[in-house]
Formats: sequence, C-alpha cells, structure tokens
Amino acid sequence: MQQPRSEILQGTLDLLVLKALDAMGPLHGYGIARRLEQLSQDVLKLNEGTVYAALLRLGQSGWISAEWGASENNRRARFYSITKTGRKQLLSQVKNWERISGVVARVLQLEGQR
Repeated sequence: MQQPRSEILQGTLDLLVLKALDAMGPLHGYGIARRLEQLSQDVLKLNEGTVYAALLRLGQSGWISAEWGASENNRRARFYSITKTGRKQLLSQVKNWERISGVVARVLQLEGQR
C-alpha cells in the first residue's frame, strides 16, 4: 500500500531547502525538489512552484544566492547556493525545529486523564 504524500509547511520547506543546499552544494530548483522528495521516500509532495516560491523568499532574505549555469541535460538553469548568513539561519532553524518537535512529541505522548 502506497503511503499518502504530505503537504509541507512553508517554514519547514525553507529549512529543508537550506539544509539540502548546505549538505549537497549548489542545485537548481528542479533538482532541489526531486532530491527532497527522494530523501523523504516520496512522502513529501513538492511542485516546482512551491520550491521556487521558497527560493525567492530565501534569496530575498539573503540566505541563498543564485547564478546561471548548465544543468545535467545542458540546459540553462539557475543554481542556488547557501550563503554565510544562510548557514547561520540554518543553525537557528534547526535548533528551533528540535525544540518544537520535542514539544509536539511530548504532547502526543499524553495519556487520557478522564
């Protein structure tokens, strides 16, 4: 039975994009989307529009930079890279994610108190 694909929260997508760029180096938007889907074992559903909106936000914040290059199939594509400021933001977002996910885990472990 195939698992349902999940929509992803905007802030979470920004975190995942920053992490992907930090770990894998420069990637184009399509490559980011496919790589994150692959890493999630296709649980995440990412269309290019969603990813490009995140890339625009991240670029406007100064957390990523972009430059033109050639893709694997020799087409012109924008390749995105994480900036020094982006790495600092990534560390901050990872700490926040760990804190929030810990809170959610504790709440989900609550037993009924009738």
